[in-house]
Amino acid sequence: LLRRQGGEGFRANRMIAVCQYNSMPDEDMVLMRHYLRKHNIQVKFFLNEIVRPVLSQSKYKNLLPLFVARNILLVSPEAKAKEMLRVLKGVPQVNLLGACSDDTILSKQGVENFAKLPSLETTQGQVVGALALSSSQTSSLLQHGSAHLTALLEQHIRRLQDGETGSAA
Repeated sequence: LLRRQGGEGFRANRMIAVCQYNSMPDEDMVLMRHYLRKHNIQVKFFLNEIVRPVLSQSKYKNLLPLFVARNILLVSPEAKAKEMLRVLKGVPQVNLLGACSDDTILSKQGVENFAKLPSLETTQGQVVGALALSSSQTSSLLQHGSAHLTALLEQHIRRLQDGETGSAA
């Protein structure tokens, strides 16, 4: 039953962080859980004897070296690395070892770099803005060429008309 729950925890969440857990007062643990829960991050305790067999038969087997001492898992259905790191910064008894986010295994440094990335919505907005800018510039250049050609043709017509008027007089 516990192995099945452990396996479901890995399959059902986009972000799974493995942390080394050193003993801490119960009230500190309650506070940490509360702050993490605000960001939809759950704290899971599994014995290594339960997690290791589950991991060894899954795509997460590269996380096995992290399960040596007392560990806790921080799991979330969303990739909330920035929020998780902010909470863990205030809890020295819990040390991030690594994580798996969207089926990508990350070291502690990788998680920190991942947390610095802008959100998907921000990136999409930047791409849309860049595409809109380039299309408006293209349109402007195309219109500029036709406007310039029209002005040259009008000038040429005026010269021709002035030439006809001058030769007729």
